[in-house]
Amino acid sequence: MASRNSQKTAPANSGDKKSKTKSYRFMRFLFKWSFTLAIWGLVMLGGMTAFYAYDLPSTDKALEVTRRPAVTLLALDGSKMASLGDLQGQAVSVKDLPSYLPQAVIATEDRRFYDHSGIDIIGVARAMVTNLKAGRVVQGGSTISQQAAKNLFLTPDRTFKRKYQELLLAFWLEQKFTKDQILTIYLNRVYLGSGTYGVDAAARKYFSVPASKLTVFQAAIIAGLLKAPSRLNPRTNIKAAISRGKVVLSNMVAAGYLTVTSAKRAARSNLRSTHNQRSQKIGRYFVDWISEQVRGFIGPQSGDVTVQTTLDAKLQARVEHHIEKYLSQNGKRYNVSEGAIIVMSPDGAVRAMAGGRNYQKSQFNRATQARRQPGSVFKPIVYLTALENGLSPDSRFTDSALTIKSWKPRNYDGKYHGEMSLKEALSRSVNTIAVKVSERVGRGNVVKTAKRLGITATLTTSPSLALGTSGVSLIEMTGAYAVLANGGHGIWPYGVERIKNFSGRQLYRRQGGGTGRIVEPRHVKAMDDMLGEVIRTGTGKKARLRRWAAGKTGTSQSFRDAWFIGYTRSYVTGVWLGNDNDAPMNKITGGGLPAIIWQKIMSDAHGDKAVKNTGRATKPKPQAKEKSFWDKLIGSILSAD
Repeated sequence: MASRNSQKTAPANSGDKKSKTKSYRFMRFLFKWSFTLAIWGLVMLGGMTAFYAYDLPSTDKALEVTRRPAVTLLALDGSKMASLGDLQGQAVSVKDLPSYLPQAVIATEDRRFYDHSGIDIIGVARAMVTNLKAGRVVQGGSTISQQAAKNLFLTPDRTFKRKYQELLLAFWLEQKFTKDQILTIYLNRVYLGSGTYGVDAAARKYFSVPASKLTVFQAAIIAGLLKAPSRLNPRTNIKAAISRGKVVLSNMVAAGYLTVTSAKRAARSNLRSTHNQRSQKIGRYFVDWISEQVRGFIGPQSGDVTVQTTLDAKLQARVEHHIEKYLSQNGKRYNVSEGAIIVMSPDGAVRAMAGGRNYQKSQFNRATQARRQPGSVFKPIVYLTALENGLSPDSRFTDSALTIKSWKPRNYDGKYHGEMSLKEALSRSVNTIAVKVSERVGRGNVVKTAKRLGITATLTTSPSLALGTSGVSLIEMTGAYAVLANGGHGIWPYGVERIKNFSGRQLYRRQGGGTGRIVEPRHVKAMDDMLGEVIRTGTGKKARLRRWAAGKTGTSQSFRDAWFIGYTRSYVTGVWLGNDNDAPMNKITGGGLPAIIWQKIMSDAHGDKAVKNTGRATKPKPQAKEKSFWDKLIGSILSAD
């Protein structure tokens, strides 16, 4: 029995040994595979790092500018019209800024910036907990180093690859630069809304001061923009910007940068300057027209520039008011939906431009891009050609039936009025005589005159050339009349006076311009007389001003286009009405609604200013007497075109 008992107790010691052996084997197994997995993990991590690092962007170009250069357009009076492209201010260093600006950024974006090595593990953990509690992403864990890496090298795509590359580049930045250098890079390159990059550009855009002159609350508002540059923009949502700025002040208090008292004092500061230089919402068609030209003057590598334009902001506002008012009042009645207006000085400087009635609905510029049939506003080119080929305003032609290769031009009223002078024929817009004059002097010569006056459109040399059947743009047609307005000198319509770079150095200034004298003074005087008669007694009577003026009406076939173009000593204005789909209007002629709009605009343009003498050969006093004479002599009812 004793032996049996001793045999029963023996396995107990053996079991302990077996248990220890199993435990040892398990630990060895666990260590072995943990080590193996760690090795493979490191291999995979290295492979992934190598894979994503293979196509990392070059760090050699870290500090090069990659934005679109900014173009700021100023109206004639110096007021800001628009800012295009991306605005970057002067490069600033952390040590040159008021301490509270970088502190506001650090307190809000990366409070442990000076303690981590590119990645803030504590910040990432805190963000994960906050987001899990909220059930959505409400807080990010990116450090300033990561954000700087993204701004410098990467796109904002939300992909694993981009995030991993961001981490790699953040480590690279930490090794390559000091903390202050990284912060400097970030503050100079971060996007802060309204096309601004960097704190200096934002300070100038929103508060009209350099970054070194920002107040505490202004600095807080700029730091607050980092969360949502568009939504918290003080130019578009001042209440949201102020609210976010107060949150930043609270963050600065929590970080120990401000006391509660100083934060409250800062929050009560005045921020009216955020509205000081709000861009005017006028002249959008003009802005588009100019923006396409700027780089052609100064080249693509000129950086940020300020462009002084020719636009008269007050006149532009009146032009936009009139085109919308009259089309709203008369659109349905006359089946007219669109219009375009050009106002320029006699030397070609564009003072106002409306390429349509509503830029938000259509950006197509009908003043510069559309080519429409000018109708009878083309006739002055025919008559000028006649004067240059030996005819005079008193030359006599007969208004009678005419057939040219089966084509028969007709007058607006369907009647013929017998013999009359060229002066009367133009004032009454007689079609048959315009065609006869064109045939007399030669269509080729008429085309040459049009080209000399600045018409670049292709003109057909059919007999209907005299009646304006070839499409032209409003700006070119108005420019042709400007030649008569300035005494016979060729012009190119323009909108840029000078261009300066960010530091104020002049890059371009308009000098001279035009093609010199292209029409003899005696012919200009004769055309003044003939076109003045159009407004005094002819088809343009609704365009009469309280001063001397000359102009011409025009209506294309089936009332698809209605024009009035005219000039005084100071301004040349062209008005076009029609429909984009070329649908006929309800009998609108150039002597109707376009002449009325022209009269309103020109009245606004001149105001109470005295008549300006531009050195013309024409003398105003004799013309004033002649007006009285012809008013008494001719009072018959004339055709509407």
